[in-house]
Amino acid sequence: MKKAVFVALGILLTVVGVVWALQGLGYIGGSSMTGSSLWAIVGPIVAAFGVSLIYVTVRGPQKR
Repeated sequence: MKKAVFVALGILLTVVGVVWALQGLGYIGGSSMTGSSLWAIVGPIVAAFGVSLIYVTVRGPQKR
């Protein structure tokens, strides 16, 4: 159950980060975020955090 929550959160963060990046770059219009370089920087950071959260959650702890 805990694993599914973290994977869902990672997917949500990844999607939100991609949308923010596309808005910051001007590909998605219709908001005050469109064309803002702040969101072009923050978006990929959030998306990378989401992808890394998914990766760490799915991979699990390493066994030695």
